[in-house]
Amino acid sequence: MRLLVVEDEPRLAAYLKKGLSENGHVVDVAHDGIDGRHLALEGRYDLLVLDVMLPGVDGFGVLQALRREGKDTPVLMLTARDKVEDRVRGLQGGADDYLIKPFSFSELLARVQALLRRGTRTQESTTLALGELELDLLRRRAQRAGERLDLTAKEFTLLTLLLQRHGQVLSRTLLAELVWDMNFDSDTNVVEVAVRRLRSKLDDPYPSKLLHTVRGMGYVLEQRA
Repeated sequence: MRLLVVEDEPRLAAYLKKGLSENGHVVDVAHDGIDGRHLALEGRYDLLVLDVMLPGVDGFGVLQALRREGKDTPVLMLTARDKVEDRVRGLQGGADDYLIKPFSFSELLARVQALLRRGTRTQESTTLALGELELDLLRRRAQRAGERLDLTAKEFTLLTLLLQRHGQVLSRTLLAELVWDMNFDSDTNVVEVAVRRLRSKLDDPYPSKLLHTVRGMGYVLEQRA
C-alpha cells in the first residue's frame, strides 16, 4: 500500500515513515500543508496520515481540498489538541479517524490497517495472483502451490510490486526507490541481494520459474512457457 504522511515535525515524520515502511508500505512524506495538498491531489495513495497543525495550509484545508475534488482516500488525522470540536470538525469534513498526540506507534498502525481493510472492501481485491502464486495483502501472506512462503517485510513488498506490475520489466533504480526509498547507486547491490533471496524462496523449489532477469534492464515477474 502507498501512504502519504503529512507532518511538519521532522522527527515524528521520520519515525512514522520508518515504522510504516518496516511494515511493508511505500511511504511519501510532506512537511507542510501546501506540499501535502499537492501530493494528495496529484498522487495515488491508499491512505493519508494527516497532521492538523501544519504550516501553509492546515490539515483541515488539505482534507477539504481532497474531498472537494471527489477523492475518497481514507484519512487518519493527528492532533495535539484534545478538543471535541476539533475532532467533530475533522470527521464532519470527511476524515475517517482521529488520533490524539502523543500516541503509540502500535495504535497508529492498528488504525491504519483498519482503514486500509475498510477501503479495500469497496475499492479492489485484497489478493493478487499469478498462476499458482497468491498474495494476501491484508494478512501479508504469500503462498505458491498451496505452500506458505516465509518472506521478510522487504521481500513481501518487493514481490507485491513485481506482481502488481507482472509482465513489466522493472529497473533496479525503480525498485531501489520504491522498496528501499533510496537513490540507486551502482556500487550498491541491495536490489540484487534481495532478488536473489526472493528467488530462492519463490522459484528454486519449483520447476517453473516466475522471477526473471532481463539483462541490462531489470527484473520481470511472469509465467513463461
